Amino acid sequence: MDPDISLGSWFAARATTSSNRRALTFEGTTWTYGEMQRRIDCLARDLQDGGVCHGDRVAFLGLNQPSFLVTLFATARLGAIFVPLNFRLTGPELAFMIADAGVHTLVADAHHREVADSIRADVPVRRYLSDGGGDGWDPLEAGNRALTAAEPIDPHEVAIIMYTSGTTGLPKGAMLTHANLWWNNTNAMHQFDVLEDDVSLVAAPLFHIGGLNVTTLLTLQKGGEVVLHRMFDPAACLEDIARYGVTTMFGVPAMFLFMSQVPGFDQSDLTSIRTLVCGGAPVPEPLIKLFNGRGVPINQGYGLTETAPMVSFLSPEWSLAKLGSAGLAPLFGEIRIVDMENRPISAPDVDGEVCTRGPNVMKGYWRRPDATAAAIDPEGWFHTGDVGHVDADGFLYIADRVKDMVISGGENVYPAEVESVLFDHPGVADVAVIGLPDERWGEAVVAVVAPHAGADITLEGLRDFAGERLARFKLPTRVHVVEILPRNPAGKVLKFELRERFGPA
Repeated sequence: MDPDISLGSWFAARATTSSNRRALTFEGTTWTYGEMQRRIDCLARDLQDGGVCHGDRVAFLGLNQPSFLVTLFATARLGAIFVPLNFRLTGPELAFMIADAGVHTLVADAHHREVADSIRADVPVRRYLSDGGGDGWDPLEAGNRALTAAEPIDPHEVAIIMYTSGTTGLPKGAMLTHANLWWNNTNAMHQFDVLEDDVSLVAAPLFHIGGLNVTTLLTLQKGGEVVLHRMFDPAACLEDIARYGVTTMFGVPAMFLFMSQVPGFDQSDLTSIRTLVCGGAPVPEPLIKLFNGRGVPINQGYGLTETAPMVSFLSPEWSLAKLGSAGLAPLFGEIRIVDMENRPISAPDVDGEVCTRGPNVMKGYWRRPDATAAAIDPEGWFHTGDVGHVDADGFLYIADRVKDMVISGGENVYPAEVESVLFDHPGVADVAVIGLPDERWGEAVVAVVAPHAGADITLEGLRDFAGERLARFKLPTRVHVVEILPRNPAGKVLKFELRERFGPA
């Protein structure tokens, strides 16, 4: 008999064997595994009574909170599909994703009911749930009746649709199966020790694959405790590390940088930490040395939403010897570099497109067979769109991004999406968006604008204009005005020239 490795089933099994162990702590309240499972099964029954069936989509919109995880596991118990939504997005951005996924039930916290209400006419949602209920909202976790039997689930069924953008600027839903998530965690357990007594501090947003599936699900699967923060606050993180004896934490480099800049950091108690896991961008050498000097090792990784997320992993023993590397492929995963003709490059230190293959690679893009076929070749290799190479020891280095994606503060920003909005500005004749190095955020979103004659282009004006349609993290933080954008004979903007011109000398 094949074991049931679906999200809802493995958590229920863990709740049976670890019923009285601490599972989740949030703002001073702690739930045991048994208590969490009871909440999960009650919500699953309520979702079922509300019409959610096997394969239906249930979305969550809100800040980090226990309801996010309860909804995730309750949805999985029914064989339905969970759709986490980025709470930083505007109404039109959310409407596209909700409609594209065909969401049956939307769960939202009180802070985000207004934006959800503003798009009701544009989405197919049949039921709305929120804490306390309200006008047009049913109360979340109504009643005390629990689910009596979970749905049988094939491990290759889709568990989560997690939206990620592409060069077209239109978001695509990466279909992550129950097996994808399980095998990612299996890889992670072989890359760095995960213990039953671990306490993992989670302050990264759960709607991101990093926040959800680097330490959160992994710690729960092992039977440890998750200390969940509603949002990232560097001072609060340092306080809770000492208060709860935190042993692990995931973050992007900017998060750990901000923690190190909190007054009194040198005196903060970090003795309980066994390891920090960092992704989203390479960790600067001074930051590695700073935490190493406090006795805190940093694990680094490279991954994508489509790979759930692990592609490679750099353990602390190599962090300085292989500075700038994204690490090695995990135990159950492969990496190869290919040229423009999709031919493998075997020589070390030769750049090409980074490809990965393994049981953690997504099933495909939701309702986008064309995009799926373009991303996953017939041999099962996922083409990341990133350019890189491996050295003679097999360590991966990321050199550039085919897709020109900008990573600012751990958030993926796709230039085409920002450009399409800025093009509508009445003073903009032509525009290109690039990423340039930024000490605080890793990369800054930079707009290079060729204005119409007589137009007055200012950063504040562009941000005010675009802020109605784009989340704040996508808005440019710098602007450069030029007479004309450099283009090749095919009309493509030569962004490397812009990066060279406006980047650091």
